[in-house]
Amino acid sequence: MGPGKCRAVILGRVETASLDLNLLRTFLAVYRSGSFTGAARLLGLSQPTVTAQMRALERLTGRELFERLPRGVAPTPVAEELAARVADPLDELSAVAGPASPGGARAEPVHLAGPAELLCTTVLPALAPLVGEGVRLRVVTGLTDPLLEELRAGRHDLVIATSRPRGRTLQAVALMDEEFVLVAAPVWAGRLADRPAVEGPAALHDVPLITYAEDLPIARRYWRHVFGRRLSRTAAVTVPDLRGVLAAVAAGAGFSVVPRYLCQGLLESGALVALLEPEDPPINTGFLVQRPGALDNPDVARVRARLLEAARTW
Repeated sequence: MGPGKCRAVILGRVETASLDLNLLRTFLAVYRSGSFTGAARLLGLSQPTVTAQMRALERLTGRELFERLPRGVAPTPVAEELAARVADPLDELSAVAGPASPGGARAEPVHLAGPAELLCTTVLPALAPLVGEGVRLRVVTGLTDPLLEELRAGRHDLVIATSRPRGRTLQAVALMDEEFVLVAAPVWAGRLADRPAVEGPAALHDVPLITYAEDLPIARRYWRHVFGRRLSRTAAVTVPDLRGVLAAVAAGAGFSVVPRYLCQGLLESGALVALLEPEDPPINTGFLVQRPGALDNPDVARVRARLLEAARTW
């Protein structure tokens, strides 16, 4: 078999046509990103080139590989099987070949995304030494689901996600556990005393709830886990940043449920008080997510390794 060629195994049989490795690389990029546009961005190609390559591959295999959707594409069962067969060999080949950029060339910036609060208070300080060594960062904040879709499309290199991504197109490793704490300013804690521990959520009926979203995701989880019941109330204040929630709570606006890493300093200083300290507090695991395959940018691997190392102390 000549350079740049391989035989594709499809539907459990060996096809007689030899397939160009570039076609398979493009196929895998489309499969993993979920769109021709995303694959083009990942590979540095034009979208018409990606489209033409996929048509060529479909002609060679005699099979439809992707169903065209209003937004992106969905793999057919044939594509699922082909991806399962070629992904590991292609990734290994890419790892042996190494980065496509010339040796000694300045690495591209690392595109990192995740929750604003975690990035700004914990992640960026941990990456400061790498920045001093020349690593460049481009940071985007947002919610997990949209960020993971953008990761599939090639817009980010790494995403810190608040939940494990579904499917096989992304690789995730547990990064940290965040513990949730029910907190209020001393003025409210003094009025409530031990009532939350005795009366449960009824003690908080007249205390305003401060949260970062109307659907109260963190508070609802706390209520189910600690109190064993559904939270049925509306927020007095919503702020789409937990740092704003903390500022409002510390100023005496009401109570909230926030990650301990974010409020630990305020708890230690007495600016906030934990209204409850359950033996089994609710915990959420954060994940460091990337697309599978070899990384063309060596600084992405450096940032990933640094985050995993730093997370041991968070």
